[in-house]
Amino acid sequence: MSRAVRIATESVAAARSFLRRRTAVFFTFFFPVILVVIFGALVRTQPTGGGLFAEPAGYYIPGYLAVVVLFTPLSRVGSEIARHRDGGRFEKLATTPLSRVEWLLAHTVVNVAIIGAASLLILALVLAVTDATLVVSPALAALPAFVAVGVALFCGLGAVLGALAGSQDGVIAASNTVALPLLFLSETFVPPALLPAWFRPAIAASPLTYFARGTRAITYGSGGPDAIAGPWIGDLAVLFALALGFLALGAYAVPRTE
Repeated sequence: MSRAVRIATESVAAARSFLRRRTAVFFTFFFPVILVVIFGALVRTQPTGGGLFAEPAGYYIPGYLAVVVLFTPLSRVGSEIARHRDGGRFEKLATTPLSRVEWLLAHTVVNVAIIGAASLLILALVLAVTDATLVVSPALAALPAFVAVGVALFCGLGAVLGALAGSQDGVIAASNTVALPLLFLSETFVPPALLPAWFRPAIAASPLTYFARGTRAITYGSGGPDAIAGPWIGDLAVLFALALGFLALGAYAVPRTE
């Protein structure tokens, strides 16, 4: 059995496991929808009015996408590792040809598919219920790449959290502890101008910052025929390098036996 077949087989098993957990399916898609409805349709943005939502609605598209790109893989992969460990499934996997790298890649593929669908739903909902407009340019074709690479990055981080946490409850607590500060301190919902000047350089330390900057340059930045060669390329390159690093670290952290 080749590596590709092993990854595909584990991906199918992981996808079926996710679909059988109806609560997980529901909240994967329902939570970001509620966020969009509350902050996009009810609170609404107030351009030039000051305060948290002082930017035009289109500015916050990366923030809404970041919710699923960040939270979902952290909690899903971390919880999956905790469930496998509690059920003794890593001992069984250790008797199969499936390696830790292949296991994590398989679950990353599933998460990319799930979160890709959720991101498409969120983008459509944001455009439907808010005043946001999408800049249409050739660079828009890179948006799926940002989502896929961002999901892979946080799948790797989720694997690390799952290996370090002692239980599923610990995984959820650790995921929220990591995700909440990143969500609001990575140029998503809070513009850097609203943060203290001494803290702004630290924003570059967040991997989510490069996702937000790149997707904002694509969806909200200047369009035009030359937009395909915009500054988002550098953000995607940094995000890709970080994703490789976190996936390698996550694969190393995946338990084989307990």
